[in-house]
Amino acid sequence: MRPAFEELDYRPTPLGALSLRRRLDPVSGDDVFEVKLGEAFLMSSRFTTSEVALARLGLAATAGQDLAVVVGGLGLGYTAAAVLEEARVAELVVVELFVPVIDWHERHLVPVGETLTRDPRCRFVQGDFFRLAASPEGFDPEQSGRRFAAILLDIDHSPDFLLDPTNAAFYTNEGLTPLLAHLEPGGIFALWSNDPPDERFTARLAAVFAHARAEPVIFDNPLQGRPVTQTVYVAEAP
Repeated sequence: MRPAFEELDYRPTPLGALSLRRRLDPVSGDDVFEVKLGEAFLMSSRFTTSEVALARLGLAATAGQDLAVVVGGLGLGYTAAAVLEEARVAELVVVELFVPVIDWHERHLVPVGETLTRDPRCRFVQGDFFRLAASPEGFDPEQSGRRFAAILLDIDHSPDFLLDPTNAAFYTNEGLTPLLAHLEPGGIFALWSNDPPDERFTARLAAVFAHARAEPVIFDNPLQGRPVTQTVYVAEAP
């Protein structure tokens, strides 16, 4: 019989201790997987609605077939798994900063790890998404300067609530502009945010991209006893 709570992994990182935990939900009896960085909760397998919505809204806006897609931030893998549900996707490159997170998936410690690692379309790249976004080489170490049909990003809590203060430059007009060089013409950049839609950030996206909008994602949070509104921003390259 498995314990009601266990820490599956715990490793130091430059941003703080990273831990993967599994606990038993006393009501449903389901396993809940949680990731913490230091004392902050990053994600939970109990709440995945907006992570899935990031993939579905981003790909719904993406035209064409045989799509090559980038996901920035692997986490528990729900955005990447939702991307692979789309038959038009031919290749998925997942960029993840933390080696332990990639290891969790390769060791099948997390619920969708096996789904991702056994799909030949999916490939993990260990690296800093923000540094790669600003570089001319881009996200694929096997093909420098490659362009993608869609880039989907879920790393920071929001454009104003960052895991690392050095990420702030990315969310400026100057930081977003280099993304255009990594997108195909008409390609899509989509961004997850834990906050409700921010008109200021939507306007910032619209100043760089041809079109931009904020899609609210609303779901019930029984822990808070109320609906929660998060956001997926969707921007189209010229």
